[in-house]
Amino acid sequence: MTRPTLTLAQGAKATRILGVGSTQPDRIVTNDELSQHMDTNDQWIRDRVGIVERRFAADDERLVDMAVTAGAKALADAGVAPSEVDTVIVPNCTLPAPIPNAAAQVADRIGIRSAGAFDLNAACAGFCYGLGVASDLVRAGSAKKVLVIGAEKLTDVVDPTDRSTAIIFADGAGAALVGPSDEPGIGPVAWGSAGDLVDLIYMRDNRYIFQEGQPVFRWATTQIAPIAMRAVELAGLELSDIDVLIPHQANLRIVEAIAKRLRAKGAREDLVVADDIRYSGNTSSASIPMALDHMRAAGTVKRGDVVLTVGFGAGLSYAGQVLVCP
Repeated sequence: MTRPTLTLAQGAKATRILGVGSTQPDRIVTNDELSQHMDTNDQWIRDRVGIVERRFAADDERLVDMAVTAGAKALADAGVAPSEVDTVIVPNCTLPAPIPNAAAQVADRIGIRSAGAFDLNAACAGFCYGLGVASDLVRAGSAKKVLVIGAEKLTDVVDPTDRSTAIIFADGAGAALVGPSDEPGIGPVAWGSAGDLVDLIYMRDNRYIFQEGQPVFRWATTQIAPIAMRAVELAGLELSDIDVLIPHQANLRIVEAIAKRLRAKGAREDLVVADDIRYSGNTSSASIPMALDHMRAAGTVKRGDVVLTVGFGAGLSYAGQVLVCP
């Protein structure tokens, strides 16, 4: 008896980002405001992490709400109707409960019917993981257009009296719509993990996020630049080809250290480096798409620029890829 042959889907030759969007809560929280509740001050925070202010969501403003706004903006930016999208991925690590997931709720509220929908938890590397998965889904023929939304409400999981975390984390969402392209606009993902360092960042008592600040700083400033270089290599490029660097906005000192290491290895001196953390804080999986959207609006990154992204965080997980700015 002859066995039947399975038919495989035929995907796109390449992928690109079709549009981006982001949102932040209205409430601005300055360093001076935080100093009223803990032993800190504006200059200490600026020197330590580079943050001037951040945004905190209202009690009734949910992660899903922010994801819907950012996702809808990305579709509008791309000029794509919800009916053209068939998959939604929501990288996040702060949803209050694992069931129901955020992605199905977000898809329904945006008007994306019968979508494949799932959440992805790679913490602060989540957006880069999600972008890699989305690109591969389109190239494999499993999806036609994929909406990736990094969204976090970190104020739900931060102890407001813990100076080591309360000065850093904030809320927001950033989205990118991935679709087919004749020319590559998203490079291969370079990803991995260091599970032996899982205790450096975790949920204390299943309630509040905790991190060993100095070990995390040392790991990020020494181990992430090589991951970024690997992403450039996988894309078939040289560091000198990169116009813009958008690392996860964890800490301005970490961002600057990564940029310094890349310049020492061949990146250009005029490399534009994201510093969105100054006015957005650390928004985990939302930080890279938010920074891209803000930089594009400000004109510091423009259509066609070659952008290197790299995310890293709890797990410890990391990922990066090269993309072309839409």
